[in-house]
Parts: sequence; structure tokens; C-alpha cells
Amino acid sequence: MDARIEHWERLYRDVGPALLGYFRRQPALAGAADDLLQDTFERALRRAGCGEPPVSQRAYLFGIARHVGIDALRRQRPQAELAPEMAAPSRAEDDRLEAMRLAIGGLPEPQRETLLLKLQQDLSYEEIAAVLDIPVGTVRSRLHHAVRRLREQLNPEPESS
Repeated sequence: MDARIEHWERLYRDVGPALLGYFRRQPALAGAADDLLQDTFERALRRAGCGEPPVSQRAYLFGIARHVGIDALRRQRPQAELAPEMAAPSRAEDDRLEAMRLAIGGLPEPQRETLLLKLQQDLSYEEIAAVLDIPVGTVRSRLHHAVRRLREQLNPEPESS
């Protein structure tokens, strides 16, 4: 078998499940996750051999997946809103977890995206920098500010009397 085909098959086996999870954790993309995964690898294959090889194949593929997801969101038409009873969390769900989800959802987009790449995909700072095409220092700053903001929202200082 051709070494190039083996390389891409190995990447698909190694990184594919994480990319699929990345798409499935985004409610607006979850239904098309399999197609978006395929689109990600198609784009990567089309770009193979163009320019210098990436330092991290995993980060490179997450960067492509990010753009595939953004493109898919742009193509989607606005959907009707869920009825309030359908959007409410189940009673069995931990209130703290819901509070954390809401707090993360309220972060500015750059901080939220950086934090989710770290927490959900377990990417290194260098990989996140490559995915988002930003300096590593910016990754560190965004994560610092995101965590500080979450702490402030979830553990407010008691008012002194």
C-alpha cells in the first residue's frame, strides 16, 4: 500500500474520533458531524503537499475542522427556537454543571473557543495556537481571562456588611 494512503488512514483512525466529538459537542453541528468530518479530511487531502508540513498534524486537522464548522454554520438557515420546556435541562442534571455550561456560554467567543479546545479536545497551548492561528501567549492570556471570569461568576465574593 502507498505510504501516503497509510499516513492518511492512520490520521483518520487517530484523530478522526476526536474531530467527530468536536463537531458533535456543538449543538448546531451535531446532526452533520459525520459529513463535517469527511469535509475536514477532504480539505486536508486537497491541501496536502502545499507549503511546509505542519508541526502538529492533530492541530492542523482541528484548524481545518474549525473552518469547516464555521462554513457549515454560515450555510445554515435560522432555525425555529425550541419551546422553553424542551430547552430546559432535565431535573436529574446537576445544577452546578448547568451553571458552568451557562457561564462558559457567556464567555466572549475567543475565550470560549480557546477554553473548549483545551477542555474538550485536550489540545496543548501550541496546538491551540496553531488551530486558531494566534501566538501561544494569546492562548495563555485567553485561558487565564476565561478561568478568572468563570471563577468570578461561579464563586462570587460574599458581600461584606
